[in-house]
Amino acid sequence: MSGPVKGGPAGDEPARRRNASADCDGRKSRWAAHREQRRHEFVLAALSVLSRDGPDLAMDAVAAQAGVTKPVLYRYFDDKAALVEALGEASSGFLLDRLIPAIRSAGPPLERIREAVGAYFAVIDEYPNLYWLLARWPGGGTSSVHRDRDYIATTLTAILGDYLRVFGLDCGGAEPWAYGITGLVQSTGEWWLVRRSMSRAHAVDYVTRLIWAALSGVLRDVGVELNPDGPLPPIRPGHA
Repeated sequence: MSGPVKGGPAGDEPARRRNASADCDGRKSRWAAHREQRRHEFVLAALSVLSRDGPDLAMDAVAAQAGVTKPVLYRYFDDKAALVEALGEASSGFLLDRLIPAIRSAGPPLERIREAVGAYFAVIDEYPNLYWLLARWPGGGTSSVHRDRDYIATTLTAILGDYLRVFGLDCGGAEPWAYGITGLVQSTGEWWLVRRSMSRAHAVDYVTRLIWAALSGVLRDVGVELNPDGPLPPIRPGHA
C-alpha cells in the first residue's frame, strides 16, 4: 500500500496541531488581557470607594461601585488582601512616578529637595484614604508603604553616596542619612494628614528646610560649603 499523500489529511495533521496550539495561545492571551483589564477596573472602583467612604474598604461597596456582584469580584481577587495588594501596586505607581524623577533631577540641591518632598505630600494629599488603608493593613514590613520607603531610601542612598565620594568623604553615612530623611518625610506627612494645621505648601517648606539644614550643616562641619541655589558637581552617569 502506498503511504499518505503529502498534503492530504494525514499530511495536514502537524499544521492542524500548530493552528490549534496558536488558537489556544491566542485565547489564553486574550483572556489574560481581559482579566487584567477587569482587575484594573475593580482597582479604580476601589479607589472611588476609598475616596467616598474612607479607609475602611468594604468589598460589597467595591462590587456595587463596579456594577457587579461580590462573587464576580472574587473571581478576580481571592480575598480583600489580594485587592489591597493591587491597590498597593497602584499606590506605588502614583508615588514613585512623581518622586523618583524629582530625586534624580539635575536641579540645585534645595530645589531638588523641595520637589521631592512636594511630590510625596501631593500624592498622600490626593489619596489620603488609600495611604491609611495601606499603612494600617496587617503585614508589617511587607506592606507597600514599607516597600516604597525602602525603595526610596535605597535610591537616596545611591545618590547621597555618590555625592559624598565626589566631595572626598566617607560614603558610609549615606544609608542612615537616606533612611533618616525618608522617615522624616513619611512621619511628618502622616502628622500633616491627621492634623492639617497648616497648608500643604507650608508643611513642604518646613520639611525641605529641615532636610537642607541637616545635610548642609553636616557637610559644612567637614569643610564642604553648598550653595542651595547653585549647581551640584557632576557624579557618575545614571545616578543624577
